[in-house]
Amino acid sequence: MEMKPSIQMEPKIDYDNFTSIRNQLKKEQRSLFIKRFLSNRSVVIGGSILLVLIIFAIVGPMVSKYTPLEIDPVNRLQGPSAEHWFGTDNFGRDLFSRVAHGAQVSLGVGLSVAFLTAVIGLFVGLYAAYYSILDHIFMRICDALMAFPDILLAVAIMAVLGPRPVNVIIAVTIVKIPVVARIVRSSALVVKEQTYVEAMKTLGASSWRIIWFHTVPNALSPMIVQVTYIFAIAIILEASLSFLGVGIPAPNPSWGNILYDGKTVIYSAWWMTVFPGLFIILAVLGLNIFGDGLRDLLDPKSHKAINKQ
Repeated sequence: MEMKPSIQMEPKIDYDNFTSIRNQLKKEQRSLFIKRFLSNRSVVIGGSILLVLIIFAIVGPMVSKYTPLEIDPVNRLQGPSAEHWFGTDNFGRDLFSRVAHGAQVSLGVGLSVAFLTAVIGLFVGLYAAYYSILDHIFMRICDALMAFPDILLAVAIMAVLGPRPVNVIIAVTIVKIPVVARIVRSSALVVKEQTYVEAMKTLGASSWRIIWFHTVPNALSPMIVQVTYIFAIAIILEASLSFLGVGIPAPNPSWGNILYDGKTVIYSAWWMTVFPGLFIILAVLGLNIFGDGLRDLLDPKSHKAINKQ
């Protein structure tokens, strides 16, 4: 009696169930990331400081009874009071209003610089890592820019462009692009040597696909952490340029030129330097703490390595 070969039926794949499981896993991953985010003390503390500064920059000008350019010579150099919460400057202008409007300028410059350095530095670093010709060109330009101290190069650029808020953003961005470009390039070079990248090249994947779909996700984490520090450095550089008289032009308020106005009366009108200086310290401190928290959150290996030492 001949045995008929049994016909094996292919298992039917339940795609609806597969999709629901995948969506559930994504939700759990997001929930876990949020829990890690909120449990990270540095992220919470640094983020809280930044949130307070942002609220101050938005709400402060609204609650102030005075404009930042309103001059009152009769009440010049008045100390903090119920009428003028932060006192008045050497022209009788309300210092609270000037510091609040200056927060918008200083934080706006820092945010703009952080965004532009991230975008341009990402582009330069990625293409420098994958094309040797561009690597020689871009990295030699970065070496030339990094050979100068940040403040000296920024002052030189501002001397050419002139004291305007947009020019401050351009100058500080040019100064800090090499830092982001080098970090992205280092991460991209590591990814470039991975086995799966070689396999994708063998299968005919384009360089554009490899760069933007497989290299960028691996380069984002170190870049984001560095950008938070650049945000803080940009605030310091803007304040330094304004203090030197080549940044935000007077009488427009920024934390730097408020400090510049207060340096001549620092002993008789301490509030003119204390309040803007305090806000600069808080902004830089909050961004650095937030950046440390992001580093531990996005790269747990670095946190474990530090604890082992």
